[in-house]
Amino acid sequence: MSTPSHSARRSAVYLLDQVLGEGRLMSDLIAAGKLDRLPPPDRARAQRLANDTLRGLDRADRLLSRQLRKPPALHVRNILRLGTVELCMGGDAHGVVNELVGLVGNDRRHAKLKGLVNAVLRKMADGAGKPWHDLRLPRLPAWLREPLVAAWGANPVNAMEKAHFAGAPLDITVKGDAAGWADRLGGTLLPTGSIRVRDVGQVSALAGFATGDWWVQDAAAALPVRILAPKSGEKIVDLCAAPGGKTLQLAAAGAVVTAVDISERRMRRVDENLRRTGLDAACVIDDVLQHEGSYDAILLDAPCSATGTIRRHPDLPHAKDGSDFADLIDLQARMIDHAVSLLKPGARLIYCTCSLLPDEGECQVEDALARHAGLRTDPAALDLPGIEPRWITEEGGLRLRPDYWADQGGMDGFYIACLRR
Repeated sequence: MSTPSHSARRSAVYLLDQVLGEGRLMSDLIAAGKLDRLPPPDRARAQRLANDTLRGLDRADRLLSRQLRKPPALHVRNILRLGTVELCMGGDAHGVVNELVGLVGNDRRHAKLKGLVNAVLRKMADGAGKPWHDLRLPRLPAWLREPLVAAWGANPVNAMEKAHFAGAPLDITVKGDAAGWADRLGGTLLPTGSIRVRDVGQVSALAGFATGDWWVQDAAAALPVRILAPKSGEKIVDLCAAPGGKTLQLAAAGAVVTAVDISERRMRRVDENLRRTGLDAACVIDDVLQHEGSYDAILLDAPCSATGTIRRHPDLPHAKDGSDFADLIDLQARMIDHAVSLLKPGARLIYCTCSLLPDEGECQVEDALARHAGLRTDPAALDLPGIEPRWITEEGGLRLRPDYWADQGGMDGFYIACLRR
């Protein structure tokens, strides 16, 4: 039995091996070109298969434990995991089983387990996978779940885990007529102005992508710029700009934009997005803490734990362990202090992180207000369509969570504050 040297399933197993075996983030693997040999549709399918498997990992392992005396080597286990998830989610049994058995059979290290993989996956297809939908929702690992329960309570965290398991629809930001594009793409115009599209395959094949009429951006991630409310001609710097969605928003509003990021590779993506959309910004590869200038407004989307993006990046809890939190929190504070020094009198600063941890959001702003005399939050800037009063925090920021808009598909976890001096 033969298997194509490069296929969506083979590539999905490779991604699982790297995430679960090497602790690598899927976004880093894709940026490094690990899926470039696949045509775009298969590239999208490989990512979807890997993400579905990571979301359902706990359920898959529970079902597989009933069929295995002991877990096989990680590579084979990941093949079984992927096959179990795909079969339990309605995948074609013949195609799933044949290709995955072929993957094992063509691997000299694990070929002797070909019969085991065939037997287990056929059992899953024949009924062993039926309990899938009755199993409990997969939980976050303890290193993350415990601080989130301490911050928000058990029931909200349960709701977040439900949102994580459901995954994320595609949200986009458009340059022009949002309602018109929602109709054209068969999407829904969300209360905050983003468009949500479901059941998307290859994003680059959608109308308007190649012509640069819109870009992919979660509805929560689009709110910092909407709160900043950029004006035409304003001199604005986007600190930690990559991958560039907020830079595009600022440029589309007519601001004079400087996009700053320390990563040359990531800044190339910002430049590509600017060229595709026909928008203009000065791209500067620089350490944010060394950047100099004086600005009418600043957007600081600081490096963070990214714990608010798990519904879109289910690899994160498996590739991280929380050990870098202290360093990130220290870096965020130093970036806020430096950003304040770049503000013109009366100017405004948006501080935001895609984190669910108060230490990276609410607590950072409280501490910044204590460090800088004359700095204040501007809760009035949060008075925008779609923003619910219950999301506004005690210190005057905005807390977004994956369980918000649950009936509409959720949103990324974010913290956003508008600061003025």
